[in-house]
Order: sequence, then C-alpha cells, then structure tokens
Amino acid sequence: MRTSNPAFSNKNAFGVADWNELGAVGAPPEAAGGQRRMTVQGTVNASFILITTTIAAAMAAWYVVQNSIASPAVVGLGGLGVGFVCALIMWFSPRSSVALAWPYAIGQGAFLAVLSMFVENRLAAKIGAAAASGIVFQAIMLTFGIFFSLLIAYKFRIVRVGAGMRAGIIAATGGLCLLYLVNFAMTMFNLGSIGFIHSSGPWGIGFSIVVVILASLNLVLDFQNIEEAAEHNAPKYMEWYCSFALLATLVWLYVEVLRLMAKLADRK
Repeated sequence: MRTSNPAFSNKNAFGVADWNELGAVGAPPEAAGGQRRMTVQGTVNASFILITTTIAAAMAAWYVVQNSIASPAVVGLGGLGVGFVCALIMWFSPRSSVALAWPYAIGQGAFLAVLSMFVENRLAAKIGAAAASGIVFQAIMLTFGIFFSLLIAYKFRIVRVGAGMRAGIIAATGGLCLLYLVNFAMTMFNLGSIGFIHSSGPWGIGFSIVVVILASLNLVLDFQNIEEAAEHNAPKYMEWYCSFALLATLVWLYVEVLRLMAKLADRK
C-alpha cells in the first residue's frame, strides 16, 4: 500500500510485507483462531471519537490560556510534545494506538488551540482585532467542509485515486516535506527563510492553495487506504491506528487552511 502518510506507509503497522498476507478480499471479519478484524464502520467510530476528543481538548486549552490559567508555551509545547511522543510510539508499536490515540488527540487539540490563538493575535496586531476576529472559526468550518465533501464524494465513488495519481501525491508530499525542512533549517541557522512559504503576496497565496489541495488529496488517500485495509482483514487494533493516521492528515489540512486564511486576511 503506497501512501504519503507516514503512518499508513509503515508496513510494520500491519505486520506484513504485502496485502495478500492479511487475508483474502471479502473474507469474513473473523480470522483463523477467532481473531477479530478491522472494519470500515469500526474505523469511522474510532475516528469520530478522536476528532471529538481533539475538538474538546482544543476548547479546553483555549479556555485555559485565555483565562491565564496556564501559559501558551506550557499548553502548546506540552501538547506538541505529547502528540509527537505518542505518534512515535504508535509508529513503532501500532497495537499501542488503542491506548495512545486518545492522548495523541488531546495533545494535538491543545497544540492547535495555542497555534490558532497565536495566528489570530498576530494577525490582529497587523490588520486590527475586528478584521482578524473569526478567522479561526472560518478555518475550522472550511476544514470540515473539505473533509465531509471529500468523504461524501469518496462514498459515492466520485473521487478515486489511481496508481499514477497516488504516485504523484506521494512525490509531491515528499517534496513539500523536504521544502519545509530546508526552510526550518535556514531559520534555525539565521539564514532567512524561503519567502513565498510565509508571504501573503500572490506567490505565497498560490503556494498555500496548492498545499491545501495536496493535503485534501492525502485525505482521499487515507479513505482509500482504510477501505483497502478493511477489505484485506487487517487486525482489529488497526481501526485506531488508521484513525490516528486520518486525524494526523486532518490536523495538517487545518493548519494549512488557517495559514491560507491568514494570508488572505492580511492581503485585504
């Protein structure tokens, strides 16, 4: 299964080298020895729980920071650290996703809340509080609008990813990751940055639009990978692992949508 999502590209997650080792397509969900197998509905349920947990954690973190109960650095960096550690453990031990997908979602929610507040406050300082107000809510609505639109389109087989397109999405996502790493390294060593990544000019906005499209296409890949895993009778714990992978892509999409919205608002 080729995918640009690091979680899905981890063959060790499935414990096999090839799909055929999981089981025949259309086989009953009970494997030899009575072991339960992953289902699409089970993954949907797990994804709903994780997304809801992320939203609840974000709301709680926003309240805590806004009311000066804890500093943004503690909440944001703490959430980022928890999310990173949980993701790393799940990468090497997918079975642990049953327990660690929850704290991962909480950590991501806390981090996204602080990031969203930072973007809104920074934008307010540049264009005014009235103009910046509501940008986070708009980004959330647009992110879920894209998510549910793609989910419905995939459900009715309006969108599908063929082998050629899959390879293109993987290559483009890998190239984007490399670009972000180079930009991060340049910033760390005080060498400036790649201007169009952060620019609110035409090139910067165009870049963000392309990245949002790429993140959206990765969501379609995730839907397809989940369906394929269920068809080949992946282990039951993969419902949580696949839900974690889907949430990771959704978080990426939100960050890129928020970045695009901020650029558009700044340009006005």
